[in-house]
Amino acid sequence: MTLLRLSPRALSRSRFALSPLAETFGAMRMLAKPCTDPWLASWHERHAATFRARVASDRFTAGLVRLLITASWLPDFVALPPPGGMRTTLAQELDAVRRFTDAEVRAQLEASDQHTDIAGGLDWLEGTGWAERCARLLDTVWRDHVLPDWPRRRALLEREVTYRAGLVAVYGWSNALGTMNKRSEWVGDDAIRFSHRPMADRIVGPEGMQFVPVTLSSGTWLCEVPPDSYALVYPARGVAVRGGDPADDRVRALERLIGPVRARILLELSRPATTTELATTLEVSLGTAGGHITVLREAGLIEGTRVGRRVVYRRTDDGDRLAG
Repeated sequence: MTLLRLSPRALSRSRFALSPLAETFGAMRMLAKPCTDPWLASWHERHAATFRARVASDRFTAGLVRLLITASWLPDFVALPPPGGMRTTLAQELDAVRRFTDAEVRAQLEASDQHTDIAGGLDWLEGTGWAERCARLLDTVWRDHVLPDWPRRRALLEREVTYRAGLVAVYGWSNALGTMNKRSEWVGDDAIRFSHRPMADRIVGPEGMQFVPVTLSSGTWLCEVPPDSYALVYPARGVAVRGGDPADDRVRALERLIGPVRARILLELSRPATTTELATTLEVSLGTAGGHITVLREAGLIEGTRVGRRVVYRRTDDGDRLAG
């Protein structure tokens, strides 16, 4: 068992963050395999063939992707804590990727190669400038396959952070962490178990650690920058099943009763969200979303709570009964 140990100060300074690099890496792993996430099925169908053709056309890329999607130990240069919190950009993260030397990249890939069940070796690791070549691959995957879908994904991730932050505020970190993923759990008062493998415990620095959601239905990994900076990447809650199946008879009945957009808003509010997040997710204008939210609120089906400068909406008991 491997633990992340946090002092009281580190725990109090821990926070949520977004990582375009983690989202891109997760997308790359998904595109290289059959799709298992229903809400990303149409995206996968549009992009998988193009991605796989690009991978197959270059020996270095093919070897790198094969190792990254099969290894249970990720090299540091693709698993970095986001430097900008909720405003982290891919450019910031790729700058950090590019700073790794060829010697560091080789050492980390050799370690990853020891943690994969698919034999392959590193004979594809030829030439120089491996960190730069990896950064170019990640940038291409981001621009071609993730960026067009990023508004929708970011809206979902921001909703996840809103939900988790509410749990932290009311119940503390132990409750929020307990439902993030199956692999991690709180151990005692000052440690998080993130792996069953026997490795040295990590000591989180006084600035705390970051928790980074991604739009995957499963999978989690640890990002670290020695000696004490850490981030835990985890699948956002409710990604695989969002709202209801449009083909479901009850959903169709709800749409006939209150209208298709209001029905979708009510179903989406199984998780709290702002007007902006709902508009982005449903691909409607801010004014359209706001108008329907007003009607649902006046009908007593949803209610809003101000959190800083934002108003976060959730279903009332009557809304739950109608949606359920």
